[in-house]
Parts: sequence; C-alpha cells; structure tokens
Amino acid sequence: MSQFTIKDLARTLGVSPSTVSRALRGHPDISPATKQRVAEAAEKYHYHPNQLAQSLQKKRSNVIGVIVPAIRHQFFSSVISGIEELAYDNGYTIMVCQSNETLAREILNVQALVANRVAGLLIAISSETTSHEHLSRAMRQHVPLVQFDRVVEGLDTGKVVVDDYAASYGAVEHLIRSGYRRIGHMAGQDGIALNRKRFEGYRDALAAHGLPLEEKFHLHGGYREEDGRAGAERYLAMDELPEAILAINDPVAVGLFTRFKEAGVRIPADVALVGFSDTPVAALIDPPLTTVHQPAFEMGRTAVSLLLRQFDEGADFVPGTVVLKTELRVRGSSAPRGGLCN
Repeated sequence: MSQFTIKDLARTLGVSPSTVSRALRGHPDISPATKQRVAEAAEKYHYHPNQLAQSLQKKRSNVIGVIVPAIRHQFFSSVISGIEELAYDNGYTIMVCQSNETLAREILNVQALVANRVAGLLIAISSETTSHEHLSRAMRQHVPLVQFDRVVEGLDTGKVVVDDYAASYGAVEHLIRSGYRRIGHMAGQDGIALNRKRFEGYRDALAAHGLPLEEKFHLHGGYREEDGRAGAERYLAMDELPEAILAINDPVAVGLFTRFKEAGVRIPADVALVGFSDTPVAALIDPPLTTVHQPAFEMGRTAVSLLLRQFDEGADFVPGTVVLKTELRVRGSSAPRGGLCN
C-alpha cells in the first residue's frame, strides 16, 4: 500500500494541501476546529510529513547537528538531553557526533553535518581546537551556529557558558576557608577559554588570601578520567603532596581520587579534592566529591533557544553570550582540615 500523502489527506478532508500543512504546523490563521480535524485525520490515516521534501523546499532539513567532545561524559549527555527536548518540541530532531577530543574528527563532523544540510549546528569544541577555520567556513555557508560550554571566544556566534572564573574562585575560596593552604590545580590543556578562566579564578583566589601559587602543584592534562590518574601519578612522584586540588572537571577529579586511594592517600585527610560539573558519580564515591554544579540540561535548552532565535531572525540576529549560574555542592572530599574551619 502506498504512503498516504498530504494531497490524499486534503482530498479526504475537502481542504487544500496548504491548509493541511499550515494546520499541522499550528499556524495562527487556521481555526482550532480545523487543526483538530486535520490532526485526527492524520492520525487515522497514519500520515507523516515528508521531511525530505520539506528540507528541499526550505533548502535545509529539520535536523540540528550537535557535536560534543565525548558522549560518555555525563555532563555532555545531560546537555544533549536538554537539546533534544526543546528541539523536539519545536519540530526538529538532532544528529549527535562526538569529536573524541580531537580537532581532526571535529572538522570531519562539521563537514559531514553541513553536507547533510542540517538546519544549524550546536558545538562544544574539543580540547585540541585552537583553530576555528572549519567553523568559520560553516558560517560562511550560512549555517547557523551556537557554541556551548567550551567555546572559541573570537568566533562571533551565540554562546552558552557558565561563569568559569567565578565558579573556580569560589571553589578555591571554599578550600581556603576550610583550612587548606597549599592548593594545587589539575588543569586541562592550554588554548581553551574554559581552562584559562578556571585557572585565573584559582590564581586570583589564592592571591586574594595572600597564598602563593606553587607552580609544581599546577599541572596540565586532559579532560578524561585517565588524565586524572596520570596527574595523580605525577603528584605521587613529588616529595610532598598539595593539601588540596581543584580539578578541571569531575572525570579528572575521579581519576585523581581513585589513583590516590589505590596508593593509600586519604581523601580528604591527606589531600582534599574539588571537581567541576556535578556528574552523578560525584555523589556516589566515598567520600562524596565536592564539585561545582553546572546546569547541563538548562545549557542544552538555552543553546537550542538561541539557535531557534537565529532561525527566526536570520540576518537580523545579533549573537550574544548567555551566562548560566553555578553552585558549589560541598561534600565530604573537602571536609574542614583537621576538623576546624577558618
């Protein structure tokens, strides 16, 4: 049996195909009664709009491309859930790619999504992304683009971020007030704005309290759990450990945590730890991880909202940055040093 078309549905209802199309899209010129009749008939005859035909008419699809560094990272999984929810509510589906933290794969992802005529792109850049020509090229091809979490500051797009500087500053200040003085930072890779801002918050909080930044305790790595374990090895090889460490994110903090515990280092008696993201595992390890809560789901929804605005406003769209609030979730991994709080 051939597929029921919009013309078949219109003929059955005694209306024009354009009326059916507008009714299914919720157009305000169509009466509620007609919208209900069309919806009921569409369900009865199993009619579904031809997305390919619509995309050819609009010269773009009803698909939003999403690129993240790693889908397995719970933070990005939550962002994707927020993206999918609002996209679906507005008649779009999403196509998700991961760069696996490499620039080469990110470039291929962008090229593939643009070739598939996605309606727009949402992207959190990889840890290797210091050049943005591939993104600029997509924009020159008139592909709407919004960045989230990890962004290229010099690229004139909509952006959704958190205040990484303030969050990092607050986390270090919490450690200082909890009695810790020699505080290290397990950072990400240079060249990423997020990494720089979290370092600056760490540095300035120490300076504001008259504490030195001990360079040997400021290490660079990546953004995965294995990078945290590698960082722990470097700390363990030192003559002395820092009293506390601020990690660039939760996976790195968990990597530090597990390797330290394997080596007999007590958390927080020997080394306190603070993460960044508030992934579910943070509350499950023992002791639970103090971490900066990022509103990942809200970030995803906000990114889609900016993209939808860009669709509607076209050339009149003025790119801006939305900064979401964070919250420090204090748990056992940063309990007051020696049982005292300063």
